[in-house]
Amino acid sequence: MTDSDTRDGDDADDWPVHLSGVVESVVTTLGPNDRWNVAALGLHAGDPVTARTYGHTRTRRNFRERGAGYVQFTRNPIDFVDAALAIHEIDDPVLDSADAWVEVTAERTGSTTEGSTEVVTWRLDPVDSVVERRAVPTTNRGFYAVVEATVAASRLDVESYDTEALLERLAYFESVVETCGGDREREAFARIGDLVDAEW
Repeated sequence: MTDSDTRDGDDADDWPVHLSGVVESVVTTLGPNDRWNVAALGLHAGDPVTARTYGHTRTRRNFRERGAGYVQFTRNPIDFVDAALAIHEIDDPVLDSADAWVEVTAERTGSTTEGSTEVVTWRLDPVDSVVERRAVPTTNRGFYAVVEATVAASRLDVESYDTEALLERLAYFESVVETCGGDREREAFARIGDLVDAEW
């Protein structure tokens, strides 16, 4: 069932979902080719909400040049994999699988260095948001294993991380998906294998 609620005006200060800790999301940002780049983005809860980009990514470039994007919350594990590991561009800013989304402005607030990688922190302020679907939450360990696997896989080429330890984590997450995941989670993990040049 679809229950679409739009927030604007005074309600634009609110996010469409409760944020606590670091929440994994998908963000779309408009590139110089007028297409929307899809990427994974960890949201750090607080006032304000912040996010970090690592290295010279498309999200960093588009945040810098456009100062805006669409943060989305999806339960589709395949969309998470493509966002985290593939170069994925779409024509419209909102994914079909998004249960909720929020248009944000992005303002650079600082940067640090991890090894040779520059990490930029961005302040994200909501402009408008929509809840597309309200769902009863369930806990599928396979889905969360896919999300954690995308984090590990995205760090394989980063010098400051131990490659062997990351590969061990990927092997463990694969076993969780096989045991606890459904068809979509298994398809998503197979997609990780297609996108990552490594064996575990």
